[in-house]
Amino acid sequence: MSSKGRPYRRVIVDGFEILIGRGAQENDALSFGVAAATDSWLHVAGGTPGSHVVIRNPDRIPVPKAVVERAASHAAWFSKAKNAAWVEVHYCQVADLRKPRGAPAGLVQLKRYQSVRVRPTAPEGPAEEPGEDDAEAPPGPPRRGR
Repeated sequence: MSSKGRPYRRVIVDGFEILIGRGAQENDALSFGVAAATDSWLHVAGGTPGSHVVIRNPDRIPVPKAVVERAASHAAWFSKAKNAAWVEVHYCQVADLRKPRGAPAGLVQLKRYQSVRVRPTAPEGPAEEPGEDDAEAPPGPPRRGR
């Protein structure tokens, strides 16, 4: 099954599931509906339009730097900065995101974050799309209070 119809693309990097938003409405659904508070969230810096990216972390373990950098490179690829040599990407826990009241779809505020500079890279290979056994799997626990 492909990720068609879902508000995100799905990529697996070193055992971590990375979800990549498909547009402003879908970014909101991913960041505030699918992602858990302990997941990591990434987006290109400087107000550049682009996809919200989430690294799922149900085990609440430290996410390896290589996984953050790979997810950041995908965030850069799915942004207006995709043709730049290097792109700065902010990342934080989903718990540090806030949606300002009345803000347009896709706009968030970060309480605290870190940054990483990466080269934009497209996800590779069909193995990074959802498999057949994902057809019945729910996208994750619903988030409340945001």
